[in-house]
Amino acid sequence: MHTPEDRSFLGHPRGLGYIVFTEAWERFSYYGMQSLLVLYMVNRLLHPGHIEHIAGFVPFRHVLETAYRGQLDIQPLASAIFGLYTGLVYLTPIAGGLLADRLLGRTRTITIGALLMAAGQFLIAFDVTFLVALTCLLIGVGCFKGNLASQVGGLYATGDNRRADAFQIYYIFINTGVIISPLIAGTLGEVYGWGYGFGAAGVGMLIGLAIYLSGRKWLPPDSPIVEKSENASKPRLTHRERMAVVALLLLLPVLAMAIIGNQQIFNAYLVWAERNVNLIFFGKKMPTTWLITLDSIVSVSFLAGAVVFWRLWAKKFPEPPEIIKIGIGSLIAVTGFISLATGAAIAASSGSKVSMGWLVTFHVLNSIGFANIFPVSLALYARAAPAALSATIIGVYYLAFFAANNLVGTIGGLLEKMPATHFWLLHSALCGTAGVIFLLAGRFFGNLLAPTDNASMKIDH
Repeated sequence: MHTPEDRSFLGHPRGLGYIVFTEAWERFSYYGMQSLLVLYMVNRLLHPGHIEHIAGFVPFRHVLETAYRGQLDIQPLASAIFGLYTGLVYLTPIAGGLLADRLLGRTRTITIGALLMAAGQFLIAFDVTFLVALTCLLIGVGCFKGNLASQVGGLYATGDNRRADAFQIYYIFINTGVIISPLIAGTLGEVYGWGYGFGAAGVGMLIGLAIYLSGRKWLPPDSPIVEKSENASKPRLTHRERMAVVALLLLLPVLAMAIIGNQQIFNAYLVWAERNVNLIFFGKKMPTTWLITLDSIVSVSFLAGAVVFWRLWAKKFPEPPEIIKIGIGSLIAVTGFISLATGAAIAASSGSKVSMGWLVTFHVLNSIGFANIFPVSLALYARAAPAALSATIIGVYYLAFFAANNLVGTIGGLLEKMPATHFWLLHSALCGTAGVIFLLAGRFFGNLLAPTDNASMKIDH
């Protein structure tokens, strides 16, 4: 039975243990599949002998090619499908939250989501059910993702300081799943057969569901179904709050531009690396999906490092506001894409493959940059949003990821149309442009987003 005073799991309620292990397996499943998706499409599914067997693919392809204004070859087509799928992943949790809050409750919604995700993983390796599988995965993620995370806070009483630590533990377990999934599901898919990789992801999702259901009595009770009240009074926003909302909305396309390069790691980056990078490791070719594990390990390290850095910085200097940190992070990430362009240029001139050193340099520099973009941008939108619109603004925040991932699909299709050097410099330019805009926005209207009610207080002082 759930009790807020419980300290059975690392000093936290036992329910947290069930939640974080469930989430770790769900992320294992999700990222195991995503690390294989583009490689699977480019190397097998979209080739003759397979593509014509996909149920409903002819009209689906027609819609995509109409949107892209031209016929798409294998790699651009794979990139477009990837972009559409990963973009929609950020929209379906909105519907999943409404379904849980107004109709089914969290437990039923999470269970349905997990079953749909497992079904999608098992179905995706069969040509005929590919689009059905992606649909199952999209709906499943929508039902599962936000609803499980919302149960973490419900484990603690109001004022319990362990809540913040609980989300840090939650995030650590998320990244554990991300790190391990390419090593297991990715290796099985690339080395032994695509079906084995996707099957492992499906089994992982079922393990996560079993953990969740076995610990149900230790989790918070479902909140009562919320009915919309027509008579509920809506608090009026102040002028400053309205202007803050406008500022947050204007920054959404800039944020989308900033994160395109990082989101490309699961898409064109893997295809390019498989073809052009020297992946020999101890005498054997390393599975391309292991690059996702490398990125995850480096990212987690620098997320922790960023927290330590800014704490030390604040002891001697004023800590910059979030919007300036995002700008700085974007400009640092620029150097990562320049390293990929440099490695591609050297390889092209020498007729050799790109050295892994350039990729390691990219992941390090990119992770330093994005440690100051992803968590900081979420913190900015969560803090600067008026209280009356806080949940709505967070939902709107994820529209930047929807837009970015769709653009990833479009831009990723250019991989075969331009030299790799130019391709990576394009990502560098997008990230750099966003960084400059963030810094200028911080200078000219950052006061609207600053943590103060004094609108006259400038953030650069």
